[in-house]
Amino acid sequence: MDAISRRQFLEKTAAGAAAAGIVLAHASEASASPLGLPIGSQTYPHRQLIADGKFVDLLKQLKSIGVDQIELCGFLGGAGYPEFKSLADGKATRKIIEDNGLKAVSCHFIFPELRDNLQKAIDWSKDLGLQQMMVPTVKSGATTGTLDEAKMFADQFNKMGAEINKAGMRAGSHNEAFDLVKLPDGSFIYDHMIQLTDPKLIGFQFQMSTITTGLIAADYFKKYPTRFFSMHIQDIDMKTEVPGRGGRGPGHPQKAVGQGTIDWKATFDAAKKAGHIKNYFVEQAMDLTIESVKALKAMS
Repeated sequence: MDAISRRQFLEKTAAGAAAAGIVLAHASEASASPLGLPIGSQTYPHRQLIADGKFVDLLKQLKSIGVDQIELCGFLGGAGYPEFKSLADGKATRKIIEDNGLKAVSCHFIFPELRDNLQKAIDWSKDLGLQQMMVPTVKSGATTGTLDEAKMFADQFNKMGAEINKAGMRAGSHNEAFDLVKLPDGSFIYDHMIQLTDPKLIGFQFQMSTITTGLIAADYFKKYPTRFFSMHIQDIDMKTEVPGRGGRGPGHPQKAVGQGTIDWKATFDAAKKAGHIKNYFVEQAMDLTIESVKALKAMS
């Protein structure tokens, strides 16, 4: 090899350092997010693509916009999540996901179906390499509820959580339906579910859209700092009303992150201070998912 002068060496070294700096800057930009975590997407809003046999197309699109991990929904043979039936082979599904550059870390199951098919769900989840087995609520579609019901469901959930934890995964729930019911004393059933479940066995995933019923993520992260390990991301325009669903009053439209009413700085500051959030998933239609992922990447 020919010898080079000190000047040539320094010039080449400087050029290499500059190039490396550009690469690192781009890498940092690509992975930027408010909690320093991979950006995730819940696949439920895109379920029709899966039902239509376009799971790979969905994965490719999510990867192309900056999503690195996903949360699935589990079909267990009942009425819950039929669009996901084609993903019943956990090992094959895992390969498809990872071949497309993503990782499945979590999955939602309908509570009674999970309770009645727990080992089947655990085996499938382990085949997928999941870290979490979730339910959206313990009583889907509920607009009424009692504290006695909450105690019954919490007892069932604790027993399920023990088996899920033994299998090496976290059990958890997010807040909808039954959780949003207010008891005569003005308390939400959600608070009672948090208090009645064993913190060693059950964690929680905050659904940001429940700002519409008065549940604010930052407040809950401060009130129960050790109980939340995940989030579902949506923004909401609280200044505009739309017809309600499921027997509830008027609702409010979803917006991309940063374009609605939610105070994202307060949300992520509280999440950072609590220090237990392990993942989060945008749960929106694709047009909003694209805009929300873009906004999250800019929030480093």
